Amino acid sequence: MRPAMPITRLSQYHISRWWNSCQQAQGKAKLARRLRRDQDAPRIINLCSALTDPNYKFLRIPVAFYPSNTSQTMEISSILQGGYHHPLSRSWQGRRQLTKSMFMYPIFITDDPNASVEIPSLPGQRRWGVNRLEEFLGPLVQKGLTSVILFGVPLKCEKDGRGTPADDPSGPVIQAIKRLRTLFPSLYIACDVCLCEYTSHGHCGYLHQDGTINTEPSVERLAEVALNYALAGAHCVAPSDMMDGRIKAIKRKLIEAGLGNRCTLMSYSAKFASSLYGPFRDAAGSAPAFGDRKCYQLPPTAKGLAKRAILRDTTEGADIIMVKPALPYLDVIANAAELAPNHPIACYQVSGEFAMIHAGAKAGVYELKTMAFEAAESMVRAGAGIILSYFTPQFLDWLSA
Repeated sequence: MRPAMPITRLSQYHISRWWNSCQQAQGKAKLARRLRRDQDAPRIINLCSALTDPNYKFLRIPVAFYPSNTSQTMEISSILQGGYHHPLSRSWQGRRQLTKSMFMYPIFITDDPNASVEIPSLPGQRRWGVNRLEEFLGPLVQKGLTSVILFGVPLKCEKDGRGTPADDPSGPVIQAIKRLRTLFPSLYIACDVCLCEYTSHGHCGYLHQDGTINTEPSVERLAEVALNYALAGAHCVAPSDMMDGRIKAIKRKLIEAGLGNRCTLMSYSAKFASSLYGPFRDAAGSAPAFGDRKCYQLPPTAKGLAKRAILRDTTEGADIIMVKPALPYLDVIANAAELAPNHPIACYQVSGEFAMIHAGAKAGVYELKTMAFEAAESMVRAGAGIILSYFTPQFLDWLSA
């Protein structure tokens, strides 16, 4: 009995004719077994039009046998696309996926209790009075909003050199904390802690006569404000001032008041002197009256300083480490995740980032939703688990779709 002809000697014509003439499944299974045994099967499979047959399911071909013109030269380890050819398998390639609970929504609270004022440089954002919070946030909470961070915008008060209105019991932030705790008991409330919105000079601390920062009384005042927010019911206080030593001072105040284990301390550890804060300063009225903040916010090139600040704040008692801005500083977010592996890492997609994405979409450069996802996913990829973003309302819808 003549041995069967090696399949490598069969032409495309012979194989196609054999395959297409098979009337029974066992005949196709027989061909499949021969294809699997033959070392040159990939080339034959690549040529064989019969693979379009529905009974292709009988061919259980190893990964190394994928039909390809490069199958004879490409290493097995070079084949990656099989791992992300499907939408679901693409989603599995990320270490973490975006979820609604990752997003913290920054909101601006003004001292006009009935205010709802559009902010032109921040598309879709408004200043809100405490009497309008239910109508504003109620629908978002229903959609899955889990956290907000409050920024006070005092427009009617008397500002001074020590930022007295910051923790005024009748001021917008403390009133908003109490109202939100009543309206939405499950909503996590963070409060930005800084003095720039409340000082007559617009800087983030006390000043010496020559206009430079007077650190020690600044830190003491910031700790006092943070404590008063915590006493009012804030779940989290987040100092953004970048004064040296303020994390330790705030933590000590919280512990002494019996709130050390009941109030989260989220530090803006690596906050850079960025050009991307312009729309926020319009919204909060917090631009400095003179000079700039480059002597206490980090220089954009100062990666080493950022690392030192992160390590310092973890040592001083920060519960969460934040990087601000986000997109231009993905490397710093990654550094934070490495330096503080046991801390949650937050990043702030600041007002300028938000406005740029909107401007690009309006100009037709890209689609808004696609770019918003790309930006947010890059932050998660870098190591962030919390994203402060003005896109939060949209993500509540997008992540429900």
